[in-house]
Amino acid sequence: MADKTLEERASDKIAEPVGEASQDRRPHLEGMPGPSTNPATNMLIADIALRSAGRIVRNSMQKGMLRAGFDRDQAREIVNSRTMLSSLILYGASKVATRSIPGALLVGGGLLAKTLYDRGLSKREARRQGIEQIDTMTEEDIEE
Repeated sequence: MADKTLEERASDKIAEPVGEASQDRRPHLEGMPGPSTNPATNMLIADIALRSAGRIVRNSMQKGMLRAGFDRDQAREIVNSRTMLSSLILYGASKVATRSIPGALLVGGGLLAKTLYDRGLSKREARRQGIEQIDTMTEEDIEE
């Protein structure tokens, strides 16, 4: 059997105390705790709730960061007009980063290199490139 990934090991360590705490409650319950008596349904409900909350927090954070340089409506438009391709690329990069230490180093190193490159440009040039990228993203969304 292959070694567990960093994500699996971390989630196992977090789940142990939760499982131990729920052991005390099990004798008092008939079946799995949750809104449904079906454990698969409860897992589905939990997964949807966590993903939805994560998306709301992520979009709010991104809009907040963009509001430093754009007005409220522009920030909303930028975040909401992302293409499916860019969303899939970001999802893939986050999966690579969370599955292994080399993946985390690869993605983190790429982000560090991009940050250093941006800081090497003049502020005016970096801002111009960023605005061009955002304009391109919103134009692609309008055409589709």
